[in-house]
Amino acid sequence: MFEGICRRGNGRTGRYSSFDTTGRNNDRWRIAPGKSVVLADIRGPGRITHIWMTQRNHYRECLLRFTWDNARYPSVLVPLGDFFCLGHSVVNSFQTFLFTASTHHNNQMNHGCALNCYAPMPFRERALIELVNESKEDHDQYFYVDYERYDRPLDDDMLYFHAEFRRENPFGGWGHEITVNHPEADIVNKEETAWANNYVILETTGRGHYVGCNLSVTNFQGTWWGEGDYMIWVDGYKWPPDLHGTGSEDYLNQAWGMQPNAFLRNGSSIFEGHTNGYQTSYVFHLENPVRFGKSVKVTIEHGHGNHLCNEMSSVSYWYAERPTRAAQVPPMLKRLPVMRDNTGHWIKEPRFETTSRVIKPNREMLAMKRRWRGK
Repeated sequence: MFEGICRRGNGRTGRYSSFDTTGRNNDRWRIAPGKSVVLADIRGPGRITHIWMTQRNHYRECLLRFTWDNARYPSVLVPLGDFFCLGHSVVNSFQTFLFTASTHHNNQMNHGCALNCYAPMPFRERALIELVNESKEDHDQYFYVDYERYDRPLDDDMLYFHAEFRRENPFGGWGHEITVNHPEADIVNKEETAWANNYVILETTGRGHYVGCNLSVTNFQGTWWGEGDYMIWVDGYKWPPDLHGTGSEDYLNQAWGMQPNAFLRNGSSIFEGHTNGYQTSYVFHLENPVRFGKSVKVTIEHGHGNHLCNEMSSVSYWYAERPTRAAQVPPMLKRLPVMRDNTGHWIKEPRFETTSRVIKPNREMLAMKRRWRGK
């Protein structure tokens, strides 16, 4: 990580920031509702080395949008909090290799929090970093974007950073009434059924490598949301997939459920035992990236065999040979966190929900549902 710290480099360091150009202390930018602002517009070749941001709220309402080399589309398009591994508009203090956060208001929604990203982001011609305020209020943002500019072209093998957000609210599972780890949930899920039914974390084409994700769950059922095997297909469908895991927490490099810890490569940036049902977990493949030549599809079961119907959202991170279009995010009202009412029940409003696919139960699933009802 630090092999270049003692070597003479050819870069010139610079920063874009929200400092008060009048010399006073009003060091924030106020962004009107529905407006976007350019945080940094850097001519290349160069590399973004660090991003720091802090704000009081709008973690799901505001979007980060990064565009490389004058592409017609962004390669990063992610809600503000989720980009930094904080889902559900909840803030918390944690540390990883790529992201850190610090706050006085751990495990609470919409409070002040310092956010840092250290993922290297090289570019050849131009880096355009924007913030989009899709809320109905003014948004106050403090920020730094640190970068280096070079006097020679980047090496040909230097890749572009990407990140995209996906959400299913609720996930269209076939048997949410069945509790995880009961025999009725233990159906066959393989081959094209798994390819079609699993929750999709990333699906993209081109050449590059996948370096990890964060995964957020709103636990409607209230029991264990895991037991979902992860399945990653490299360069097209085959069975078994190139990487096949053994459970949700296993993919996240933990076991026997998730624990309230945040390690450098994996952990819980938000732990559901501290938040009454909101979980955000992360895993980074820094030493073991998933390399692909034509395409990659990163998926995970939600509950064994995709039987659960909790809210699921995720951010995937990858590097690609060329700037690639990030997935479109749901409209602002359809990506807000699911809240509880005064009695503790989840508030489910169909106009705020987004479910891309509802799994049609096959014969085995229908038989298991009948057996569960008969218990």
